[in-house]
Amino acid sequence: MNERSLLRRECDRLLLSLQFFTRIPIPARVPYSEDELNQAAIYFPLIGTLIGALCALAYWGASFLWPVPVAILLSMAFGLLLTGCFHEDGLADCMDGMGGGWDRERILTIMQDSRLGTFGAAALIGALGGKFLLLSSLPPALIVPVMVLAHTLSRLNAASMMLTETYARPEGKAKPLAVRMSATGLLVAAILALLPFIWIEVPAPFWLALLPLIALRLWFARWLRKWIGGFTGDCLGALQQLSELTFLLGVLALCRFV
Repeated sequence: MNERSLLRRECDRLLLSLQFFTRIPIPARVPYSEDELNQAAIYFPLIGTLIGALCALAYWGASFLWPVPVAILLSMAFGLLLTGCFHEDGLADCMDGMGGGWDRERILTIMQDSRLGTFGAAALIGALGGKFLLLSSLPPALIVPVMVLAHTLSRLNAASMMLTETYARPEGKAKPLAVRMSATGLLVAAILALLPFIWIEVPAPFWLALLPLIALRLWFARWLRKWIGGFTGDCLGALQQLSELTFLLGVLALCRFV
């Protein structure tokens, strides 16, 4: 395969990732297959960086017209429209399943139910309200870089589940993603996603907020293994949302000492 063909293939995989995680249209010429989407896994966290950057841009533009809390609210609404509530839907389904099920089969059955239950509704309200409160509590100068980094690291944390965990069921909307990502693939994914932060300045101490993310990842994986024997697409969405909240909590705590 020549260099041009290789570049074209990787660009197509990047576009497939963009289509999967957002509502942004891509050219019809891009070929789709489960294998190609699997191979595109290294770009998933990078798409998170793009989503974070677009949300931050929406916040920055809105802040010229409205107070900071309103600008944050508008940027969050923009993010929900941009992603089609993709991860929020996973959080709600996962919490409904874990809250309402008592064994593996029942939990997975509830997760597949499109109806929103009490546990899912409570999780959504908590996640959206929590993100708004945490972002609003940050010093204004930190909102943009922290917002972008939260989107990036939360998706990197979720993608890391494919390194060590197995998929819990043979079917479902996220089945194309049910692969084991190699350590090399995860490293490439991390480099691609974090490369933009050469230009997006984040104070060094705030990278310590990675530590609670690691703890959350280890606990969540163990919890899922116990109850359903692995992860599902909904579980990845739930981990992304929980990771975003955990990172924001960590940064806000560190603000007291920096």
